[in-house]
Amino acid sequence: MNLSIVLIGCFDTKGEAFSHLRTGILANGERIITINTGVMGTTTDFPVDYESDAVAQAAGQSIADLRTDGDRGRAIDVMGRGAATLLRQLVDSGRVKAVVGMGGGGGTSIALAAMQAVPFGIPKLCLTTLATKDLSRQIGHKDITLMPSVVDIAGLNSIITPLLEQAAAAICAMSNVKPAVTHHSLGRVAVSMFGNTTACVEQCTDLLKKQGYEVFAFHANGIGGQTMESLIGEGYFDAILDTTTTELADDLCGGICSASPDRLLAAGRRGIPQVVVPGCLDMVNFGHPDTVPTQFSNRILYSWAPHVTLMRTDETDNEELGRRLAQKLNQSRGPVTVVLPLAGLSQLDREGGIFYYPAVNKVLFETIKSHVSQTVNVIESAAHINDAAFSALLVDCLVDMIQKNK
Repeated sequence: MNLSIVLIGCFDTKGEAFSHLRTGILANGERIITINTGVMGTTTDFPVDYESDAVAQAAGQSIADLRTDGDRGRAIDVMGRGAATLLRQLVDSGRVKAVVGMGGGGGTSIALAAMQAVPFGIPKLCLTTLATKDLSRQIGHKDITLMPSVVDIAGLNSIITPLLEQAAAAICAMSNVKPAVTHHSLGRVAVSMFGNTTACVEQCTDLLKKQGYEVFAFHANGIGGQTMESLIGEGYFDAILDTTTTELADDLCGGICSASPDRLLAAGRRGIPQVVVPGCLDMVNFGHPDTVPTQFSNRILYSWAPHVTLMRTDETDNEELGRRLAQKLNQSRGPVTVVLPLAGLSQLDREGGIFYYPAVNKVLFETIKSHVSQTVNVIESAAHINDAAFSALLVDCLVDMIQKNK
């Protein structure tokens, strides 16, 4: 089956610009599938494969109702969901080589929502008036490339025209990149890390690489955890070394590094081996000091950076965190080992450190042990999370589980 580049956007208001973009893609010898997300009409400048009525229908709505309604926010939501459904169907049928979108505020939102349905590795490019804005929520954990349009996308002129041609050349080039042949590895291992667990992760990475494994580190800053979970769900990894589960604490206390309630579930659903550590569950991440919620004003706070304030979790937090961690792991379809570093959970949680409170950690450890099912193996280590001996223990456990799982 021939692969195509999917062209997605509001052809009712930006048909001329999309026509020029389409011409550039065709000039590079590529095939095109077009999806119109414009609510009010279409274009006669080029053939449209999926009109807006099909997009709305894919979201369970009627384009006529959207036009009558006049609710722009609702229309953007519906068209984004519908386009995502159509894109997912095209991807599943093996027809998508790349996706390119274009728009202002509404068109960009629709295009980025649709691109959420496209898996990692398939190029995604959006030429947009909002490229310099914070679109982290709209992009999420997807590998989407933004390209500034400089001017609004309203017809052709001497600024937007060359940018359209560059966008066409870019998406064609991206779609034809052949992955470099990498060395053979025994398996792919995802690892979660934070500044406070860097030493642990670096040691584990070195040990795993020496044994022939490929290692992928994800920053546990919310987006990093979501990205890791997404790639686990797509079957990208053979095992997980989840050394830094701090995003659970942010999800509990409203911190800025929450990875959503779905964190720590994907590996269990895939049934792949996972070694889990309650790394950095001694802390919650907030922004500048004045952003810490007032209910936490009496907590122990530490300025990790001018824009990062860490809050020490307490006994109540740790009891709930232990319960949540156990409940998530109990759902696993594959082998799970939890390793508890009794001498501290982070760089700051070491004897003499500002977050060093063994009694608080004990609440976490005891809760985990009392709530995990018999299928979850628990190992207690007298080491600190960043000790070399602890890293060696983690790697030994994981490699043993991988070998037994094969």
